[in-house]
Amino acid sequence: MNIQRILPRVYGILTNFNTCAPLTNTSTIRFQHDKSSINEHRAKVMAKGLPEKKPLPGVKSIVLVASGKGGVGKTTTAVNLACAMKVIEPDKEIGLLDADVFGPSVPLMMNISGEPMLNDDNLIEPLLNYGVKCMSMGLLVSGENAVVWRGLMVMQALERLTRHVAWGPLDCLVVDTPPGTGDTHLSLAQNLPIDGAIVVTTPQSAALQVTKRGLNMFDKLKVPIIGLVENMSHAVCKNCGTRNYIFGNETKQMAEQMQLEMIESFEVDPDMSECINSGKPAIYALPDSIHAEKYRQLANKVFKYISNKDKEEATATK
Repeated sequence: MNIQRILPRVYGILTNFNTCAPLTNTSTIRFQHDKSSINEHRAKVMAKGLPEKKPLPGVKSIVLVASGKGGVGKTTTAVNLACAMKVIEPDKEIGLLDADVFGPSVPLMMNISGEPMLNDDNLIEPLLNYGVKCMSMGLLVSGENAVVWRGLMVMQALERLTRHVAWGPLDCLVVDTPPGTGDTHLSLAQNLPIDGAIVVTTPQSAALQVTKRGLNMFDKLKVPIIGLVENMSHAVCKNCGTRNYIFGNETKQMAEQMQLEMIESFEVDPDMSECINSGKPAIYALPDSIHAEKYRQLANKVFKYISNKDKEEATATK
């Protein structure tokens, strides 16, 4: 079954906005609520609580990869993390969700293209490359078309990318979130059982300042932080081997202030750009490189974190 069959359900909300009739005779509207009725209404709204968190069928663990600021290598981290997890644990089933509706780049970095198909259960079948199941809005719209949507439409699209995709069975779903602290993060945290988040940053003061906001957001949403990943930490001179901290060296200090672990740090490497452009993650294109080794270490740390969390939850339920 062709994916075009479900596009009206993904985009259908767009057509509904045009049917809304404007208000008329606004001068006749009266607000007659006293303070007690307003408080009663607020109490009823608060009593409804947050949406119930429901797991994705067949998905054991969900890990978010986030950043406060764009352009810090967040998607590069998510892609190589997912691939590294598959490399070091070939028997594990790993998925990668590109939740950046407005700027999806996972299809380029994972070298995937084409329209996904629907299975007999009317669910989208994720595309597979490097042994990783992938889904992205970039697979559902033309690469030349801009997605110009309001928040409500984004949330409906995100619902399709999560609950209307045949993810299972998966041991871990890595979610590449958009930069910032927006609707996507709020929706994911309120609707899915998130095991933890990895926050990616660069050493510039501007990036670190926005990273703190992202960390505070996850704290309010009760999403555990697995740790910080620092990209572009320094550049190494090819002639003398000197480390040049061209963007500063403040990430470790911020991590200590926030009482977080900096679980990995990556130097600037021109070869990484070629990996991105060619659609071949560094874990495969440069398997003997320092970057590939660090991504394998990062994957091991994530597996260890998930294992420890599962043990703690099992102990708590006894």
